[in-house]
This record gives sequence, C-alpha cells and structure tokens, in this order.
Amino acid sequence: MTRRQDRQKSKRRNGSRDRRAGLAVALAGICLLGAAALYRAAIGAGTPPRIGGDYVLVNDQGRIVSQDSFHGRYTLVYFGYTHCVDVCPLTLSTVTAALARLGPRQDDIVPLFVSVDPQRDTPAALHRYVAAFSPRIVGLTGNAADIDHMLAEFRAMARRHPDARAPDGYLMDHSSVLYLMDGDNRLVSLFPVDADAGEIAARLRRLLPPAS
Repeated sequence: MTRRQDRQKSKRRNGSRDRRAGLAVALAGICLLGAAALYRAAIGAGTPPRIGGDYVLVNDQGRIVSQDSFHGRYTLVYFGYTHCVDVCPLTLSTVTAALARLGPRQDDIVPLFVSVDPQRDTPAALHRYVAAFSPRIVGLTGNAADIDHMLAEFRAMARRHPDARAPDGYLMDHSSVLYLMDGDNRLVSLFPVDADAGEIAARLRRLLPPAS
C-alpha cells in the first residue's frame, strides 16, 4: 500500500468514527431536548411532568428491585452500558465527583446506572463496572422487555448499532440524560451530561430538600 492510499484509508476510518460520534451526540441532544421540552410544557401547564414511572429490574447484586426499593431517597438515573467507550464512563466519573462534593448529603441520593444492553450486562458484569467508579452506584439490568418499559417511562431511547469492529459486532446508541427523581419517583430535574461536577453538585444542593 502506498503512503497516499494509507492516508486515504486513515481519513475514511477517522471520518466514519467522527460521523458515529456525531450521530451519538445528536441522538443524545434530541432525547434531552424532547424530555426537557416535555418537562417545561408540563410545568407551564401546572401539571406534574410525566417522565419516569414504575419499573422492576435486577440490581448488580442479583436482587430484584423496583422504584419502591428507593422510596424516600432521591435517585439520579442514567441509561448506558458497560461496553460504552466514551460518554458512559465520563458521565459516571462526573456523577461520582459531583456527589463527593456534597459531603454527607450524598447519602440522600442513590445514583442508578440502568443498562440498555441486557444481553451482555449481567448483574456480575454491571457490578464490576460500577464498582470501578463508586460503591455508591447501583447497576440495574433485566430482560429486554423490562428495560424497554423503563426506557419508555423515562422518554429515553436505545438501539443496537451494528459495528464489525466492536465486541460482539455491535454498539448501543442511547440517550444521555441524567434524571433526578425524588423520594416518590417523580421527576425533579434533568441534567445534561456535558455539565461538570461542580455544576451538578451546585444544582443538587439547591434541589435537595432541607436536611432533617
């Protein structure tokens, strides 16, 4: 192969990678804008926003849990998967840093990492993954129908994206939004995943109820 051919091949490869990254960002933005628009419309109409709902999944300890398992505590929900190479690990790192800034108040929030790839994300695989970021993060998985149900309840999306170079031949395109839910599993606020730890921590301090 000539140098020119090699440069052209590299350019095509990088261009393909950039397009995939751009698509992922666009999808995330569309989902965030859709959820945010729904939230603003509901607030403007004086009615509770219909984002979030009942779910029954399996945690990273292999135990069945539902929204009632977290009753009385705020949850910070994020949809992702363990084979994600960019936005998921970055988001979990940011969430971990943000919660650490809250000091004792971080005990009032349970961060939930909900897998959109149940075929590969077993409870054991999820446990290894979330534990690498923080022991506070709870991983959730389940069968495809249960995951799809929760995605629909949260107005989120996920779909398989074939990629011959990826493990098992596919990646997952998914929305990237942080949902803050109150102790009754009602939406409090949405956080864009490009917010830094300081921004998230500051907003959480304002949004959490007074310490008892």
